[in-house]
Amino acid sequence: MEVLQRTANRGSISTGYDIDNSLKLERANSEYLSRTPSSNGNQQIFTFSSWVKFSHINSGVSEWSTLFSAGDYAANSPSFRIGHHTNNSLQVSFYTNSNYTGYYRTDALYRDTSAWYHFVCAVDTTQGTNTNRVKIYVNGVLAPTTSVVSHIAQNYNSGVNTGIAHRIGHGVNMQTYASEYVAETHFVDGQALAPTEFGEFDEDSGIWKPKAYTGSYGTNGFYLDFADASDLGDDESGNGNDFTENNITAIDQATDTPTNNFCTWLPLWTFPIGRTISEGGTNVDGASAWGGCKGTIGVTNGKWYWENKASGNDTIIGWQTDNYIPESNENSMHNIKDTIGFYQDGNNVWIRDETSGRTDATTTGTNASGQIIGMALDLDSSPQTATFYRNGSAISSAINIDGLTGKTIFPFMSQYNQNAESNFGGFCTYTISSAATDENGYGTFEYAPPSGYYALCGKNLAEYGGTS
Repeated sequence: MEVLQRTANRGSISTGYDIDNSLKLERANSEYLSRTPSSNGNQQIFTFSSWVKFSHINSGVSEWSTLFSAGDYAANSPSFRIGHHTNNSLQVSFYTNSNYTGYYRTDALYRDTSAWYHFVCAVDTTQGTNTNRVKIYVNGVLAPTTSVVSHIAQNYNSGVNTGIAHRIGHGVNMQTYASEYVAETHFVDGQALAPTEFGEFDEDSGIWKPKAYTGSYGTNGFYLDFADASDLGDDESGNGNDFTENNITAIDQATDTPTNNFCTWLPLWTFPIGRTISEGGTNVDGASAWGGCKGTIGVTNGKWYWENKASGNDTIIGWQTDNYIPESNENSMHNIKDTIGFYQDGNNVWIRDETSGRTDATTTGTNASGQIIGMALDLDSSPQTATFYRNGSAISSAINIDGLTGKTIFPFMSQYNQNAESNFGGFCTYTISSAATDENGYGTFEYAPPSGYYALCGKNLAEYGGTS
C-alpha cells in the first residue's frame, strides 16, 4: 500500500490547481472522441499528456484499450496508438499495413482502479539516440521499456498531425475502446516535453499532482478539460481543434478527478462469483449465483454517505470490513461476517460481526425497483452507527455497529442475478433530478446526505480523516 500511495494520485492531497471535471468512457457503449486535422503539423515531434483512472482490468488480447490514436493500423499510411496493452502495461505503437514499425511497452503494469495516473508520451524521432525517440512518463517518472521494445527509425513520420482520424478512447482497430475516466488532456504539436510541464511533486507528500500548462500548442495541439457537459470535445487551447462526441452525452461528464478522487467499485475484489463492473466502476452486473464487491475507499472514522438505485430484490447493500477473510462454508455473500447491510428482498437490515451471529433490524415502507437507497455511516459517535434511507427517508433507526469498531469499513454489495447502478457522488448512469451535494459541495446525489455526512472522495478524506 505504501508503494501505491507514493506512486499514484488518489486525489486526497492539497493542491492549488483544481480539476473540476473528467470524461467517463465505456467500451461496451463504443464511446470516444474524434477529430481529423484539416492541415498537417509536425509528424516527428509531439507530446500527449492525460490523467487517467481505469475502471476495467484487461484479461486478453480482445481487451486492448486505447487512450489516444491516429489512423488505422491496417492502412497503407502510418498510424499511432498509446494505451493499455493486453497485460495492463502501457504501450506506444507505430503501424503501417497491419505491421509494427516500432513499439515501446512499459515494464510496469498499471491496474490500480482506485487511483489516477498521469501519462505523458513525448515523441521526437529526429533524435540520433534510439532510446530518446519515444519517452513514456508515469506520474512524473520515466517508465522503463526494456522488456518489449522495437525502436522507431530516425526521422520517421508517424502519421500523427496529418489528415487522418485522431481519437480519444478508441482507435487503430475495432477492439480497442477504453473503459476509464480521462481528465486534463493536452496534445502539443511540435514539442517533446517533460512531464514537469503538466505536473509536479507535492513537497509534503511526494505525490505527483497536476499543475496548469502554460506553454504553446502548435498547429494541431489541443486541450480538453471536459468542463462543458454539452460539448465534451471542446478544445480550450485557443486553436479551436474541437473533437466530435461519438456515443457520448452530457451524462458522461464526471466530477471524479485527479484533485478529488471518488470511491468506485473495485474490479480486483469480487467474491465468491465474479461480478462485471462497468460505467466508470459504478455499475455491477450480476450472475445466477451470489457474489459481491467492495468499494475502492475504506474508512476508519468520519461520517459517510452513498446511494444505490434498486433494481431487484436479491441485493444486499451497505458496508463491510477488510479484516475478515470468509470461511469455506460462507459460499454466499450474505453469510459473510463483519457486515452491516440492507437486504432488499427481506426488506430488513442485519448486522453480522466476527464473533456473533446475524442480528436483524426492522425497516419501514415497501421495497420496489427504481428506489434510491441511501447508506449513511457514522464512525465518530459512540456508539458507531449505520442508517439506511429509501428515497430520502430513513427506513430504520440508527443501528449500533460497535462490533466493527477499529476496522476499516468499505462500501459493499452482494447480489443474485441482479444489476445495480451505484452513486458515490463522482459519476452515475441514472438521471439525477435534484443534484444535491454534501455540505462541502462535493458529490452529486439524488437526495442530500444527512447533516454532517459526506461523500467518499479525496477532499473529504483529507479533511475528516479515514483511509483509502
